[in-house]
Amino acid sequence: MTAAPVTMLPYGDEHELIRATAKRFFESECAPHQEAWESARMAPPEIWRRAGELGLLCPRIAETYGGSGGDFLFAVVLIEEQVRAGATAPVMSLHSDVVAPYLAHYGTDAQKTEILPKMISGETVGAIAMTEPGAGSDLRGMRMTAKRDGDAYVLSGQKTFISNGASAGVVVTAAKTGEAISLFIVETADLPGFSHGAPLKKLGQGPADIAELFFDDVRVPANRLLGEVEGQGFRQMVERLAEERLLTGIVAVAMMERAIDHAVAYTKERTAFGKRIIDFQNSRFKLAEAETEARVARIFLERCILKFVDGRLGEDEAAMLKWWTTDLQGKIVDECLQFFGGYGYMLEYPISHMWLDSRVARIYGGANEIMKEIVGRTL
Repeated sequence: MTAAPVTMLPYGDEHELIRATAKRFFESECAPHQEAWESARMAPPEIWRRAGELGLLCPRIAETYGGSGGDFLFAVVLIEEQVRAGATAPVMSLHSDVVAPYLAHYGTDAQKTEILPKMISGETVGAIAMTEPGAGSDLRGMRMTAKRDGDAYVLSGQKTFISNGASAGVVVTAAKTGEAISLFIVETADLPGFSHGAPLKKLGQGPADIAELFFDDVRVPANRLLGEVEGQGFRQMVERLAEERLLTGIVAVAMMERAIDHAVAYTKERTAFGKRIIDFQNSRFKLAEAETEARVARIFLERCILKFVDGRLGEDEAAMLKWWTTDLQGKIVDECLQFFGGYGYMLEYPISHMWLDSRVARIYGGANEIMKEIVGRTL
């Protein structure tokens, strides 16, 4: 698939314009620095500000707050171009397509006016803190607390595996208020009691900033409660999960297409026993299988995107998309790596990074076993 795949999505000139900008940005300003950023385990602050200058952050946020008021297809374009460039960091979709929408959907006008422009410019990086050492996919097992004390809430607890955790200037944080869960906007700069660990060492996605966060009696102004009423957090999170799982599917399909591109190019160049690898029937059959599966995955993905845009994507279908495409991503990337032989095991080859980076997709956004449970309950 050396050309962009045929699409059912109604892209317009504005989408193609941002696609061209994103392609240049990721290929020239991010991809060449992935190794250096992997050593630091995070991208530098200046790359976020550069993305903001180019209009690549939070493009779906309303013009009132400094965004361009774009539709969901802007998110699709940006994710695809980042994957195609092989730029694991910065973790822009989480910032733009997960954190910013929480503020846009549930925040007060004052909260949005104060925070969203800084996220759009790249001055402030966003993160969302749900997962805890003892509570991953099961959000009801959360132990972090938020207790009202006068004009503030006091947050106590720990979060782990938080993307953008060490970089974040604003963290949408889930905590128990009594028996229910509430979400809080935590602005981390010079905040007493708040700290983060060093970016974690990971199997894959080395340049991505993922860290532990610590809240030691952190006082957050009461007006930073998201949704203004306690106990709305679980509902808010459930409402956003279908979109987050759709975003995961976009990454999965783009990654399998990229892996096939690399495998096709390599098998046309590499020879064995006097002929090109692609000239062996087994190679062509394996590539044909991968191409067919990826094409089917794209059709399912784009059907889900269109349903989401129309407000018709259900929790069960989003769960189907998440588990099936991420399982398929792992399978296709693994089979594509096999074409490279020993070179596929060498980290200087992009296919090896794709293989490492793909493994976590079956875990984050809700483990695939949980996705199957969601689907199973509807049968």
